[in-house]
Amino acid sequence: MVVQFLVGSIVSVINIMIHALVTVTAIGIARAAGLRYLARPRLPLMVVMVATAAALMVAHTIEVLVWALAYAMVGAAPAGSDLLYFAFVNYTTLGYGDVTPVQKWRLTGPMTAMNGILMFGWSTAVLFEVLRKTLDDLGMTKLPGAR
Repeated sequence: MVVQFLVGSIVSVINIMIHALVTVTAIGIARAAGLRYLARPRLPLMVVMVATAAALMVAHTIEVLVWALAYAMVGAAPAGSDLLYFAFVNYTTLGYGDVTPVQKWRLTGPMTAMNGILMFGWSTAVLFEVLRKTLDDLGMTKLPGAR
C-alpha cells in the first residue's frame, strides 16, 4: 500500500508541476495581450479565453498521458487494457468500471481521480482569473455586452 501511495504521489506532483507551468504561461500571455487599449475588446477577449481553455485542455491531456505511462510502468491495469482510456476514465472521475486496476495497484484509480479533480478545479480558477484580470485591464466590471 505504501508503494501505491508513493507512486501516486510522485505522479500527482509531476502533474501539479505541468499544471503550474501551463497556468503561469497562460496567465502571463493573457496579461501581455494588451487588450486595455482596444475600443472593441469582445473578439480579443474571446480569443484569450479560448486560448487559455485550449492550453488547459492540452495540460490535462498530458497529465492523463503521465498517468497512463505510470500505469504501464507498474503494471496497474490488467494485461491488454487500453491504458490511455483507463487513465482518462479515472482522471475525469467518469468511473465506467469496465477496466479496473489489478488488486496490487487498486489505489491508483482513486489517486488518479483525486489528482484529476484537483487539476480541473485549478483550471476553473485559472479561467476565471484570466477573465477577471482581462476585464480589470479593460476597466470593465462585467462582461462586454452584459446589462
